[in-house]
Amino acid sequence: MRGTVYKSTGSWYQVKAEDGTFYDCRIKGKFRIKGIKSTNPVAVGDKVEFDLEEISEQTQGVIKKISDRDNYIIRRSVNLSKQTHIIAANIDQVFLMVTLNNPPTFTTFIDRFLVTAEAYHVKAVLLFNKIDTYNEDELLEIKFLAKMYREIGYECVGISAKSGKNVYKVKEMMLGKTSMFSGHSGTGKSTLINALEPSLNLKTLEISEQHKQGQHTTTFAEMFDLSFDARIIDTPGIKGFGVVDIEKEELGDYFPEFFELKQDCKFHNCLHLNEPKCAVKDALDDGEIPWSRYKSYLQIIEGEDDPYRIDQYKK
Repeated sequence: MRGTVYKSTGSWYQVKAEDGTFYDCRIKGKFRIKGIKSTNPVAVGDKVEFDLEEISEQTQGVIKKISDRDNYIIRRSVNLSKQTHIIAANIDQVFLMVTLNNPPTFTTFIDRFLVTAEAYHVKAVLLFNKIDTYNEDELLEIKFLAKMYREIGYECVGISAKSGKNVYKVKEMMLGKTSMFSGHSGTGKSTLINALEPSLNLKTLEISEQHKQGQHTTTFAEMFDLSFDARIIDTPGIKGFGVVDIEKEELGDYFPEFFELKQDCKFHNCLHLNEPKCAVKDALDDGEIPWSRYKSYLQIIEGEDDPYRIDQYKK
């Protein structure tokens, strides 16, 4: 039988068969030792083949094959014994929820996420949430950030999941597609998904006042079919985003504004660090490339994986 993985709990997978029936499935042991350096060899969104078995009068599935993925979103795993964690596969687009505060989403985190989306061929859209809660200065900062990322080529939408502002725009972008929602805990993913599809009634929690960070409400990635011809993948809140499997020489290609200037660098393999006649460094000096983007690039190329929550907007 063939189907799509809708939920992963680590050891069990909920698979929707082609006839619409859901089955609880497990995987054969060999998937775990086939050189897959991931904490989860099967991810939500994967197309799989599985057999059915009767165990204790219950029908269960055994996944025997994973089809080739069109794309996926991956990050460095918090489990140090493994290399990576695949968040979801076969995605048409990913919406990254961004909040200025409560909790803060810094540009380093946004940039790491965008680099990964570029590297694995997933369209990324930035949703600036909670715009109904910001004062005038904070709204100016949001507009500044949105302008910066739009000029690079990313779609940015200011929304309020709570009040419903511009939620219809997100809905229009989702039609006929599989969309993933990601971001720090507390940025409003579950609230937005509930606004898009109230019948789902996903659990939401208030921000922790002590740390100004969200509390985890989603434990596992899960896909949902929506009533308006769309599918969403809700993911656990992400504190940090470690970039993996990207060589230093190719990193600049995943910063679109760097890639555009690459041909004007003196050296074709320019790393945009200390090389002479570097078009990227010249553009940085001229104010054509934002300092925060270059700072993120430096952090990734130097292998700094810890300071996700440092505000790189401040020189």
